[in-house]
Amino acid sequence: MSKFDMIIKNGMIVTASDRYKGDIGIIDSKIAEIAVNLHDDADKVIDAANKFVFPGGIDGHTHLDMPFGGTFSSDDFITGTKAAACGGTTTIVDYSVQPQGKSLSEAAKIWHEKADNKACIDYAFHIAITDVNENTIKEMPIMVEKGYSSFKVYMVYDGMRVEDGEFIEILENAAKCGATIGVHCENYYVIKYLTEKLLTEGKIEPKYHPISRPAACEGEAANRAIRLAEMADAPLFIVHNSCEESISEIKSARERGVKVMGETCPQYLIRSIDDYEEPNFAGSKYVMSPPLRDKKNWDYIWKSIKEGVLQTVATDHCPFFMEQKKLGIDDFTKIPNGAPGIELRMPIMLSHGPKHGLTYEKIVEVTATNPAKVFGMYPQKGTIAVGSDADLFLYDPNKKVTVNVDMLHENVDYTTFDGEQLDGYPVMTICRGKVIAENGEFVGEEGYGKFVKRGKGQIL
Repeated sequence: MSKFDMIIKNGMIVTASDRYKGDIGIIDSKIAEIAVNLHDDADKVIDAANKFVFPGGIDGHTHLDMPFGGTFSSDDFITGTKAAACGGTTTIVDYSVQPQGKSLSEAAKIWHEKADNKACIDYAFHIAITDVNENTIKEMPIMVEKGYSSFKVYMVYDGMRVEDGEFIEILENAAKCGATIGVHCENYYVIKYLTEKLLTEGKIEPKYHPISRPAACEGEAANRAIRLAEMADAPLFIVHNSCEESISEIKSARERGVKVMGETCPQYLIRSIDDYEEPNFAGSKYVMSPPLRDKKNWDYIWKSIKEGVLQTVATDHCPFFMEQKKLGIDDFTKIPNGAPGIELRMPIMLSHGPKHGLTYEKIVEVTATNPAKVFGMYPQKGTIAVGSDADLFLYDPNKKVTVNVDMLHENVDYTTFDGEQLDGYPVMTICRGKVIAENGEFVGEEGYGKFVKRGKGQIL
C-alpha cells in the first residue's frame, strides 16, 4: 500500500468522456490511482464533497508580455499565470513572436527569458512566423523536434503578416515536418481601405474599430487560408473565430475532409458590438481583433462548439491598461488590440455552457482535452487518468459570483466581463500535485511552472 502525497476524496470527477464519484491519489506530481474510498495514508487529504473535480484548464492562446502597438501587454508571466491559476487553468500555450531579422530559435529564446523561473503554472510556446525566408523554412522541422510543434501566421498587421505565397510555403513545409499551423484570419487590404476611409471621414472613436474589420472580411480570409491548406494538404488551426462567416467556412471544409480545426473565445460568446458604444472612451476596452460581433452570432457559435465544428475555447488574453488604450484616443487604429480573460474562461464556460446545451464533459473537452491533443500534450495534460500530470481544479457549483475587477488577479484596471453573474466558481487549483490557488487567492510559488516540450499534435 503506497503512501500518497495527496488524496482528493469524495469529488465528482469529470473528464471529456466520463463523470463519476471517486478519489484521486497523487504521487510525485502524477495521478497514481483513481478509486472509490482510497485509504487515507497521505501527507495531505482534500475533501471534495459536493464539488466537481475537473482536469486543469489548458489555455491554448495567450499573449503575455507581448510587444504590440508601441507598448507591451500588461500581464507578464508572473501576474498572468497567477490569474490563470486562480481561474482553474494549469497550462498555457503563449505566442513567441519572431522579431524581424531574427531566427525562430531566437524568438523562442526571447520568450523563455520572459517565462522561465517566472511562470506559476506550466507553459509552452507556439512560434509566430513573421519573417519568411529560406532559413526560417529550414528551421521549422528543427523547432518541431525541440518541442515547438505549432506555428502561427498572421494575415494582418504590418511587420507581422505573411503574404499568400509565403503562407503556402509554410503550410507545405508544416505538412512535411508534422507541424500544425495556426492562423489569424482577416483580410489585410480590405481593413486598410476601410480604415483609411473612416479616418478621412473623421470617424476616430472605438466604435469604428469593428466597422473597419467586418465579419465578411474574417470569413473571406478563413476561406482563403483553408483553400491554401487544402492545396498543401496541411493541418490548419484557425484561431479566435468570432462569427458565422468564418465558422461556416470551417464547417464546410471539414465536411469535405479538409484537416482544419477552429477555436473561439468567451468574449465572442457573451459580448457584442453594442459594447463599443460605452461612453467616455470605455468602448476601447473591447478593441480586439477580430472585434466583437452582432449578438446574432452567439447561438451559432455555441452550437458550433456543441456539434464539434470548433474544437477549442481559449482566451486570446492580451490586456492593456486604460492608460495604454488611450494611445488611440484620437485614432481608433492606435488603440492596442487585446483584452483580458485568462482568469474567467473556465468559470464562464461552466456557468454559461450548460445554458446552451453543453455538458460539463463537452466543456472539459474544449477547454482541456482537445487543446492537449491538438497541441501535442496528451495524455500528459488535459485529462484525469493514471500516469497523467496531477493538474486539477475543484469547482463549487453553488458558489455564486458577480464578476468585478477587484476580485481578479489580472494586471489590468478593468474586466470586459464586469457584472457577469456566474453560477459556480473554482475553489482550488492543483498543478502537478501542488495546491497553487485556493478560495480565490494564489497560494503557489512564482517560477513553479515548467516548460512543456510538446510532441506532434493530433488532427481532430
